[in-house]
Amino acid sequence: MISSIIIAGGAVLGALVGSYLATALLRWPHGISASRGRSRCDSCAAPLAALSLVPILSYLAQHGRCRNCGAAIAPDHLVVELAATLIGGVSAGLFGETPQLAIATALFGWILLLLAALDLRHFWLPDRLTLPLAGLGLLVQTAGTGPSIMSAVIGMAAGYGSLAGVGWAYHRLRGHEGLGGGDPRMFGAIGAWLGWQWLPWVLVIAAGSGLAAVAVLTIFRRDIGRTERLPLGTLMALAAWPLWLADRLV
Repeated sequence: MISSIIIAGGAVLGALVGSYLATALLRWPHGISASRGRSRCDSCAAPLAALSLVPILSYLAQHGRCRNCGAAIAPDHLVVELAATLIGGVSAGLFGETPQLAIATALFGWILLLLAALDLRHFWLPDRLTLPLAGLGLLVQTAGTGPSIMSAVIGMAAGYGSLAGVGWAYHRLRGHEGLGGGDPRMFGAIGAWLGWQWLPWVLVIAAGSGLAAVAVLTIFRRDIGRTERLPLGTLMALAAWPLWLADRLV
């Protein structure tokens, strides 16, 4: 049985990773590196003290505000840190006895988390994440952690080709883009991790989640136009990681 120390270690690591991911989410779309320079307040640019760098706890202790200027800290920090903590803890708790699998599971979850957040906030799925995710998926399969390498290669090709084909057909019929360019590459990367067999389930769950989101927006009387955009990458990410867990546990 996996000890609570291993689970706690995975959760703590996840919280630290989540702090970086949250910073990347807020800065990267604006061309600001999350890796260079000291951590600072996004409002007043004051360097953060050590206690302000503690994930989750510092946000709660400061009531979501900067110690220096009192400006509100984006709630994205707390949400992403909590999600990354959960991913780390679950990965360690389920697969702690097989460290290689636990690490792969956590990496898959953390990269999907950042992609999901970027697509939700900015409708952006950068190649600098989707392409390495695909390569990492193939690498994981060669280590025997996921499906066969052949299934992964077919999944990557089928994932990219299917959505790219849908996007091309939509553009031909409607005369404008209906699918973001990053969506096919992300779906191909997911195929490299899950194998081609799980790809239909990713789309079914993503589509169902999208319909549920539209229903909720409709209930709250928000006007839903025919051109309303939904973050397909976010929906695919929410489907892909649980399916990876299910495939490893069945």
